[in-house]
Amino acid sequence: MIALCVAWRLARRMRRAVSPFAAVCMLGMAGVSAAAPAAGGADVVTVRVQTLPRSWTAYGQIAPTAILAVRSVDAGTLRGLQAVPGSVVAAGDVLAQVGGPRMQSLLTARQEALRSAQAQESAARRALAVVRREWANQLATRQAVDGARRDWHVARAAVGIAAAQLRAAQALQIVRAPVAGTVIAIQAADGEETSAGETIVTMAPAGKLWIDAAYYGSDAAALRVGMTGRFRPAGGGDAIAVRVVAVGPSIAADGSRRVGLLPTSAARPAWWIDGQWGTVEIDGPPRQMAAVPTSALILDRGRWWVLVRTAQGDRPRQVTPGPTRGWRTGIVSGLQSGERIVVRDAFLEYHRGIAQSFQPPD
Repeated sequence: MIALCVAWRLARRMRRAVSPFAAVCMLGMAGVSAAAPAAGGADVVTVRVQTLPRSWTAYGQIAPTAILAVRSVDAGTLRGLQAVPGSVVAAGDVLAQVGGPRMQSLLTARQEALRSAQAQESAARRALAVVRREWANQLATRQAVDGARRDWHVARAAVGIAAAQLRAAQALQIVRAPVAGTVIAIQAADGEETSAGETIVTMAPAGKLWIDAAYYGSDAAALRVGMTGRFRPAGGGDAIAVRVVAVGPSIAADGSRRVGLLPTSAARPAWWIDGQWGTVEIDGPPRQMAAVPTSALILDRGRWWVLVRTAQGDRPRQVTPGPTRGWRTGIVSGLQSGERIVVRDAFLEYHRGIAQSFQPPD
């Protein structure tokens, strides 16, 4: 209607009659002019090489640096097991006892061996006393005294050995915590028959915790011992400064590289406990790379593209994105300084004409 009014007024000024066909043509021209975007309407920017900070971010978990397995020294029946997963124990605490007929038979044999050794030591001591009296009355020789004394020393040593063997057998009955720590898992139950060397309890030594993180991608190969960063707990709380102390020598089966980190400060926050999850960000040296607005990136079939403005028009080009900082994304490969890329409506420009590839159902 606006176009008709404009045409009518123009015709009156020119004192000419405007045919309905001409008015419709003018209306059509006005409609096309309003609907079709002007050529080159999308905004473009010039690629510039910039210095961008480098970092790696991954999920990490506070975990023990080592796991300690507490095993049964000898076979027997397990009893008195009171520990449960999560129990905090001190070094030397009794975790369980091992009994049963076999253990009782061993104890009885060791007790009999000790009583026999003690009886022999007592007899040797009395014999030495007799020989000494005879020596004093000049009824025995010096060699006889020395021999009796030697027999007594041998008998005393036998008593010490038998007593130590009995104590060792008694120690076999008791399963103690070798160090202070936390019980992680229980691998046996009361009344169970255990064999020698069987794991009964698994412990995490106290104070031996670090952050275990898994990083993915080819960039993870650049991680090095000594790099610093931050660990922020998932449950809330202030981030703490951490340092890389170990990097896995190879890629794991799932494609990750394992990294171990420790706090840089000796003070530990209240949430520093086994099992705490969080985000680990490791800082690396800055690097030079092309930086473009993130809105210029186009994801298509699992690959990243940008539209490069050329004399022949906008041409798609595959790129490899790098780190992102705010609205900027670094480009590892695919672009050079000085090239111009489409920023505004890049996704729509890339997929222009996609509707022609589909036909609506009948």
